[in-house]
Amino acid sequence: MSEIKRHQSARMWREIDALRYQKVGQLRAKYLEVFRQESRSNHKQFLVRRIAWRLQANAEGDLSERARQRAVEVAEEADLRIRAPQSFLKEHAERNRDPRLPAAGTRLTRQFKGHTVSVEVLEKGFRYGEQVYRSLSAVARHVTGVQWNGFAFFNIGAEPRDGS
Repeated sequence: MSEIKRHQSARMWREIDALRYQKVGQLRAKYLEVFRQESRSNHKQFLVRRIAWRLQANAEGDLSERARQRAVEVAEEADLRIRAPQSFLKEHAERNRDPRLPAAGTRLTRQFKGHTVSVEVLEKGFRYGEQVYRSLSAVARHVTGVQWNGFAFFNIGAEPRDGS
Protein backbone atom coordinates (compact mmCIF):
# COMPACT_ATOMS: atom_id res chain seq x y z
CA MET A 1 0.00 0.00 0.00
CA SER A 2 1.40 3.36 -0.96
CA GLU A 3 2.18 5.98 1.65
CA ILE A 4 -0.50 8.33 0.25
CA LYS A 5 -3.14 5.59 0.30
CA ARG A 6 -2.19 4.60 3.87
CA HIS A 7 -2.42 8.24 4.99
CA GLN A 8 -5.85 8.67 3.36
CA SER A 9 -7.07 5.44 4.92
CA ALA A 10 -5.88 6.46 8.39
CA ARG A 11 -7.57 9.85 8.01
CA MET A 12 -10.83 8.17 6.94
CA TRP A 13 -10.77 5.84 9.97
CA ARG A 14 -10.12 8.75 12.34
CA GLU A 15 -13.06 10.60 10.80
CA ILE A 16 -15.29 7.55 11.19
CA ASP A 17 -14.18 7.09 14.80
CA ALA A 18 -14.96 10.75 15.54
CA LEU A 19 -18.56 10.24 14.39
CA ARG A 20 -19.35 8.35 17.60
CA TYR A 21 -18.74 11.48 19.67
CA GLN A 22 -20.87 13.85 17.62
CA LYS A 23 -24.37 14.95 18.52
CA VAL A 24 -27.35 14.06 16.32
CA GLY A 25 -27.50 17.58 14.85
CA GLN A 26 -23.87 17.36 13.79
CA LEU A 27 -24.45 13.91 12.32
CA ARG A 28 -27.45 15.14 10.34
CA ALA A 29 -25.28 17.95 8.89
CA LYS A 30 -22.55 15.43 7.99
CA TYR A 31 -25.20 13.17 6.42
CA LEU A 32 -26.35 16.06 4.25
CA GLU A 33 -22.74 16.71 3.27
CA VAL A 34 -21.90 13.13 2.25
CA PHE A 35 -25.26 12.04 0.78
CA ARG A 36 -26.39 15.45 -0.55
CA GLN A 37 -29.84 14.97 0.93
CA GLU A 38 -31.51 15.42 4.31
CA SER A 39 -31.73 12.45 6.63
CA ARG A 40 -35.23 11.50 7.75
CA SER A 41 -33.76 9.79 10.80
CA ASN A 42 -32.70 11.18 14.16
CA HIS A 43 -31.36 7.81 15.31
CA LYS A 44 -27.72 8.36 16.21
CA GLN A 45 -26.48 4.82 15.61
CA PHE A 46 -28.21 4.68 12.20
CA LEU A 47 -26.64 7.99 11.17
CA VAL A 48 -23.15 6.94 12.33
CA ARG A 49 -23.37 3.67 10.39
CA ARG A 50 -24.69 5.22 7.19
CA ILE A 51 -22.15 8.05 7.21
CA ALA A 52 -19.30 5.63 7.98
CA TRP A 53 -20.41 3.42 5.10
CA ARG A 54 -20.48 6.37 2.70
CA LEU A 55 -17.08 7.67 3.84
CA GLN A 56 -15.55 4.24 3.36
CA ALA A 57 -17.23 3.79 -0.04
CA ASN A 58 -15.95 7.21 -1.17
CA ALA A 59 -12.41 6.45 0.01
CA GLU A 60 -12.05 2.85 -1.12
CA GLY A 61 -14.50 2.65 -3.97
CA ASP A 62 -18.15 1.73 -4.20
CA LEU A 63 -19.70 -1.39 -5.70
CA SER A 64 -18.84 -2.03 -9.31
CA GLU A 65 -21.55 -1.45 -11.89
CA ARG A 66 -21.65 -5.21 -12.52
CA ALA A 67 -22.27 -5.90 -8.80
CA ARG A 68 -24.99 -3.25 -8.70
CA GLN A 69 -26.70 -4.76 -11.74
CA ARG A 70 -26.57 -8.25 -10.23
CA ALA A 71 -28.09 -6.96 -6.97
CA VAL A 72 -30.97 -5.41 -8.92
CA GLU A 73 -31.53 -8.71 -10.80
CA VAL A 74 -31.59 -10.73 -7.58
CA ALA A 75 -34.02 -8.28 -5.97
CA GLU A 76 -36.36 -8.43 -8.98
CA GLU A 77 -36.32 -12.25 -9.02
CA ALA A 78 -37.03 -12.57 -5.31
CA ASP A 79 -40.55 -13.45 -4.25
CA LEU A 80 -40.79 -10.91 -1.46
CA ARG A 81 -43.62 -11.19 1.03
CA ILE A 82 -44.74 -8.87 3.77
CA ARG A 83 -46.66 -11.62 5.58
CA ALA A 84 -46.32 -15.38 5.60
CA PRO A 85 -48.96 -17.34 3.65
CA GLN A 86 -52.09 -18.27 5.62
CA SER A 87 -51.37 -21.99 5.07
CA PHE A 88 -47.99 -21.59 6.79
CA LEU A 89 -49.48 -19.65 9.70
CA LYS A 90 -52.20 -22.27 10.21
CA GLU A 91 -49.72 -25.15 10.07
CA HIS A 92 -47.35 -23.34 12.42
CA ALA A 93 -50.13 -22.59 14.90
CA GLU A 94 -51.22 -26.24 14.96
CA ARG A 95 -47.67 -27.40 15.68
CA ASN A 96 -47.33 -24.89 18.52
CA ARG A 97 -50.48 -25.98 20.36
CA ASP A 98 -49.79 -26.45 24.05
CA PRO A 99 -49.20 -30.20 24.57
CA ARG A 100 -50.91 -30.04 27.97
CA LEU A 101 -54.24 -29.28 26.30
CA PRO A 102 -56.58 -32.18 25.62
CA ALA A 103 -57.93 -32.74 22.10
CA ALA A 104 -60.66 -30.50 20.70
CA GLY A 105 -64.09 -31.72 21.77
CA THR A 106 -62.94 -32.76 25.24
CA ARG A 107 -65.02 -31.46 28.14
CA LEU A 108 -63.25 -30.24 31.27
CA THR A 109 -65.22 -30.13 34.50
CA ARG A 110 -64.56 -28.87 37.97
CA GLN A 111 -66.57 -28.16 41.10
CA PHE A 112 -66.30 -24.58 42.34
CA LYS A 113 -68.32 -23.22 45.28
CA GLY A 114 -71.02 -25.84 44.86
CA HIS A 115 -71.38 -25.36 41.10
CA THR A 116 -70.12 -27.55 38.27
CA VAL A 117 -67.93 -25.63 35.83
CA SER A 118 -67.93 -27.38 32.44
CA VAL A 119 -65.76 -26.16 29.56
CA GLU A 120 -65.53 -27.55 26.03
CA VAL A 121 -62.08 -27.50 24.39
CA LEU A 122 -62.29 -26.07 20.86
CA GLU A 123 -59.67 -25.96 18.08
CA LYS A 124 -59.14 -22.31 18.97
CA GLY A 125 -60.40 -21.41 22.39
CA PHE A 126 -62.73 -22.76 25.04
CA ARG A 127 -66.53 -22.63 25.27
CA TYR A 128 -68.07 -21.95 28.65
CA GLY A 129 -71.81 -21.43 28.57
CA GLU A 130 -72.63 -19.51 25.40
CA GLN A 131 -69.32 -17.66 25.21
CA VAL A 132 -65.94 -18.62 23.67
CA TYR A 133 -62.80 -17.64 25.58
CA ARG A 134 -59.25 -17.50 24.23
CA SER A 135 -57.70 -19.24 27.25
CA LEU A 136 -58.54 -21.40 30.21
CA SER A 137 -57.27 -18.61 32.42
CA ALA A 138 -59.95 -16.30 30.99
CA VAL A 139 -62.62 -18.88 31.84
CA ALA A 140 -61.26 -19.31 35.36
CA ARG A 141 -61.17 -15.52 35.84
CA HIS A 142 -64.79 -15.24 34.68
CA VAL A 143 -65.94 -18.02 37.01
CA THR A 144 -64.02 -16.93 40.12
CA GLY A 145 -63.74 -13.19 39.66
CA VAL A 146 -59.98 -13.29 40.32
CA GLN A 147 -56.89 -14.12 38.27
CA TRP A 148 -56.21 -17.85 38.02
CA ASN A 149 -53.85 -20.00 36.00
CA GLY A 150 -56.28 -21.97 33.82
CA PHE A 151 -54.24 -25.16 33.95
CA ALA A 152 -54.10 -25.00 37.75
CA PHE A 153 -57.83 -24.21 38.02
CA PHE A 154 -58.77 -27.26 35.92
CA ASN A 155 -55.87 -29.33 37.32
CA ILE A 156 -54.33 -29.98 33.89
CA GLY A 157 -50.72 -30.97 33.34
CA ALA A 158 -49.91 -31.37 37.01
CA GLU A 159 -49.83 -34.32 39.36
CA PRO A 160 -52.87 -34.37 41.66
CA ARG A 161 -52.04 -32.94 45.07
CA ASP A 162 -52.78 -34.78 48.29
CA GLY A 163 -55.86 -33.46 50.02
CA SER A 164 -57.52 -32.26 46.77
